[in-house]
Amino acid sequence: MKADPRLREREGTQVVGDRIKKLRESRGLSLTELAERAGVAKSYLSTIERNLRSNPSIQFIEKVAEVLNVSVTSLIDEDQSDSILNNAIPSSDELDSDWIKIVKEAMDSGVDKDEFKAFLEFQKWRKSQD
Repeated sequence: MKADPRLREREGTQVVGDRIKKLRESRGLSLTELAERAGVAKSYLSTIERNLRSNPSIQFIEKVAEVLNVSVTSLIDEDQSDSILNNAIPSSDELDSDWIKIVKEAMDSGVDKDEFKAFLEFQKWRKSQD
């Protein structure tokens, strides 16, 4: 007996919702924070995470993936998603205290995330030029 394609689509979507939730939680983001940063409705994000909606748009997935700093493929492909989840960003309990101090100092001095990311990208570029 052949499987109903609608069932496969629903099962795949459930996995996407579960992945989004796990990644969001591993990044220490609330549902509200992720929704606001991604520019999506909190209620819609919630329905995806709880697997009540069966077909999130690619635009939705792109927005969420960008905020979670993962590829769209990693949200859709189970193998890639599992790899990302297994290598999740460490919690503050696992970070060296010096790193925590550096990040706090940067925040206190008014450096925002985009500026910090730009600095890191510049450093990567500079090292690649050596």
